[in-house]
Amino acid sequence: MRPRRLNLRSYGNIWARVQDLAVALAFLACVLVPQAGRAADGPVKLVVLGDSLSAGYGLPGQAAFPARLAEALKAKGVAVDVANAGVSGDTASGGRDRLDWSVPDGTEAVIVELGANDALRGLDPALTKAALDAILKKLQERHIAVLFAGMKAPRNMGADYAAKFDAIYPALAAAYPVIFYPFFLDGVAADAKLNQADGMHPNAAGVDVIVERILPKVEELVARARAARAS
Repeated sequence: MRPRRLNLRSYGNIWARVQDLAVALAFLACVLVPQAGRAADGPVKLVVLGDSLSAGYGLPGQAAFPARLAEALKAKGVAVDVANAGVSGDTASGGRDRLDWSVPDGTEAVIVELGANDALRGLDPALTKAALDAILKKLQERHIAVLFAGMKAPRNMGADYAAKFDAIYPALAAAYPVIFYPFFLDGVAADAKLNQADGMHPNAAGVDVIVERILPKVEELVARARAARAS
């Protein structure tokens, strides 16, 4: 059988198809590349994993720490979606147990604020440390940037207990590549003007003080999450 010969018309048809394919690929490049760029520049997905102190106990939602933090970041031109994963009454162990569903896939940064209820209940500091350690380990395995907020035990728990509890946070911060904020209630604890009637939970003014003081660390956290996108 003789091989089939392609005439000039056949070559012309093939060339036309090649040109059409090239145009289609160029169009897709124009559409998809800007979308990829927008994704890279989009808001960082940040979750606040905490207890009532960050959840906003006794406050309207817009006055809670996550909402006020989001507003402060927006005012500085920092694009972040902040999710409130605070649960009133939660302990470090509780945060560990709900970590997978409280910090969903796609999360890029987490603020860990847990342990206050452990101290109030006089739980063994070793248990609190183990739970927080498990949280930090899991977040590291998921390649999520972390701001680790410390807590201090009430002084009426006794000097020995307070020393053991307070030491949890700097020790874990040294063991993991986290951004460390030594005391979540810095500038607010024990100040009646900045707390609700129970003397433990920050009021709206107290939340604003917390946001103002922790904001530079959060900006560092967001920058770290953005850098991870490019790596």
